[in-house]
Amino acid sequence: MKRRTVIKSLAATVPAIWIGNQLNANSFFANMNQLEPLMQGPFEPTWDSLKQYEVPDWFRDAKFGMWAHWGPQCQPEYGDWYARSMYIEGSRDYNYHVEKYGHPSKFGFKDVIHEWKAENWNPEELVSLYANAGAKYFVALANHHDNFDNYNSKYQRWNSTKIGPMKDLIGGWEKAARESGLRFGVSVHAAHASLFYEPSQSADKAGPLAGVPYDGKLQKKDGSGKWWNGLDPQELYEQRKPLIGGNYDIGKQWAWRNGAIVPSRAYCDKFLNRTIDLINKYNPDLLYFDDTALPLWPISDAGLKIAAHYYNQSIQKHGKLEAVLTGKVLDIEQRKCMVWDIERGQSNNIEPLHWQTDTCIGNWHYDRPLYDKHGYKTAKTVVHTLIDVVSKNGNLLLNIPVRGDGTIDDDERKVVAGITDWMKINSEAIYSTRPWKSFGEGPAIEDVAPLKAEGFNEGKGKPFTAEDVRFTTKDNSLYAFALGWPGDQEVIIKSLASTSPKLDGKKVNNVTLLGHNGNLQWNQADDGLKVKMPLQPPCDHAVVMKIEGII
Repeated sequence: MKRRTVIKSLAATVPAIWIGNQLNANSFFANMNQLEPLMQGPFEPTWDSLKQYEVPDWFRDAKFGMWAHWGPQCQPEYGDWYARSMYIEGSRDYNYHVEKYGHPSKFGFKDVIHEWKAENWNPEELVSLYANAGAKYFVALANHHDNFDNYNSKYQRWNSTKIGPMKDLIGGWEKAARESGLRFGVSVHAAHASLFYEPSQSADKAGPLAGVPYDGKLQKKDGSGKWWNGLDPQELYEQRKPLIGGNYDIGKQWAWRNGAIVPSRAYCDKFLNRTIDLINKYNPDLLYFDDTALPLWPISDAGLKIAAHYYNQSIQKHGKLEAVLTGKVLDIEQRKCMVWDIERGQSNNIEPLHWQTDTCIGNWHYDRPLYDKHGYKTAKTVVHTLIDVVSKNGNLLLNIPVRGDGTIDDDERKVVAGITDWMKINSEAIYSTRPWKSFGEGPAIEDVAPLKAEGFNEGKGKPFTAEDVRFTTKDNSLYAFALGWPGDQEVIIKSLASTSPKLDGKKVNNVTLLGHNGNLQWNQADDGLKVKMPLQPPCDHAVVMKIEGII
């Protein structure tokens, strides 16, 4: 609490002025626009300064957010990283693209963007649906690795107000979120565009168009008589660089190592300007970065400058720090500077600093073949993930993939409905809770896959059963989640045995079941707290016991 008090006291002295970046003339764009000014305040663009950060209470209390990971790569409705893999000869996406659109030398991703219209998008209906399901914050995709801005961008002409939908998508999402009483966030992924689009400057090695370049090297002058006349494809593809070639591993180059071609100063400056512009226009409560640590780190300090600006602006606006900034693959010291985000995975410990899991019920971008085979995660899986993450001091950010036209499908609505039903009964044990001395017990704990890079360990361990228990606390109550229905068997919670050292001699004095109006039979014995369940479960997926007397 000491650092938060310092920041609050500094807020009163922060003037409503801006300071320019301390950079020389080489930091200007080719069009001579200066860098966006940065907000002055207690945070400076250094890791040491960012360690003042304290996670705001609204985020620690919210626990559950929903995400629309929606952009032009959803238009083909063929899954993740389409804008990259459509240029990889022989790949699933390449073959689909050639059949649906034509060869990527003639119809590239820029042309997919042109076809994207988002004609049935209703942000108010979708965000209201998610708020009803229990989400306390909503996040929208500002840009992906495809480098297209889904907002009225001052620095990227390839944006949704000028091409494709002809709409300010982030502005629409923000309005809907605020009207539904949700905190609003944006996700930013565009720092890696030059790496991501690398295959777009290749060509087929075989077939009738062997050696004919894809469209990744097109320039503004090539647009005469085309729909994109006056636009520069290089502002989108960012291939003003040599071809690395070969089957290089983009994952190993993600942190700008292992042969990655380091982008120019102008590239880094443009990313800085775009992101500051995004923050200033839409005032997000949460800023998600899909980067190792911060964007363009360690080859540029752009990410550090964005972080300091974002935190200082939050203090200026609210009188205290209310901003949440997330990053991936953080070391111990970096986790003090922002919220650690784990992609498609979970920690197996109670983390001392608040963190977040981000995952999806399907693929990140809408994938119609996955829908056709009914391949989404179930509401049960989502509920179990939420419980497990919250018990370990984390939040869950869940993506519901959106079709190219702006709608979600009937299977997705069924998943959301299942989450809604469970949260209506049990959200008391989720919101505003904190971890207990132990996050839980049961057989699944002994079979957990380790985290890999950004995360990616979900679904690799033993499935949860009624023997798996997770804990949260709030006020004077301990909540125990049984991750299954035991039927006519007792739930036995070993951690709450009368002899357990975790209880410091305290005794249970009451046990109730959320959603059940009757009394429960229970007994605190030497081998555990034994609770007899009623004949019928009050809900699906997991049941919650509210335990009094030991907190």
